[in-house]
Amino acid sequence: MDIRPTPYDHPDAIKLNDEVQQEYVRRYGEGDGDATPLDAAMFQPPHGLYLLAYDDRDRPLATGGWRSQEAGPEGYSDGDAELKRMYVTPEARGRGLARRILALLEADARAAGRTRMVLETGTAQPEAIALYTSEGYLPCAKFGYYRAYESSRCMAKPL
Repeated sequence: MDIRPTPYDHPDAIKLNDEVQQEYVRRYGEGDGDATPLDAAMFQPPHGLYLLAYDDRDRPLATGGWRSQEAGPEGYSDGDAELKRMYVTPEARGRGLARRILALLEADARAAGRTRMVLETGTAQPEAIALYTSEGYLPCAKFGYYRAYESSRCMAKPL
């Protein structure tokens, strides 16, 4: 597997983002997916990073990124790195790709001076909750776009 930095607006990133949005619609049965405002500049080093994993035929199979956050009205804390768009295509699940991408993102955020990795997921994503829990993430005060939603689950891990 080849995991490489890729701009958030790269065609392969857009393809996987479209897939994860449809996954959210299937799981939550509402809207058009995650409405959190994102743009490519948010993931540019040293304030973020976006990764794609490719197979040996150069097909994109997994994605994930982090972006810098600071204290403000949405509930973030100074020094936060927010995990976004973690996704593994159905055919590539069970290969450890999410763990590998997560470890790379954590290391990069730590090297960039971030002190805590935070993420928001939901009750309809038990696999994600299990992954993050097994990697040392704990529930934290809600933050971000979905902080008022009952189905939202926010988690954090010191870097």
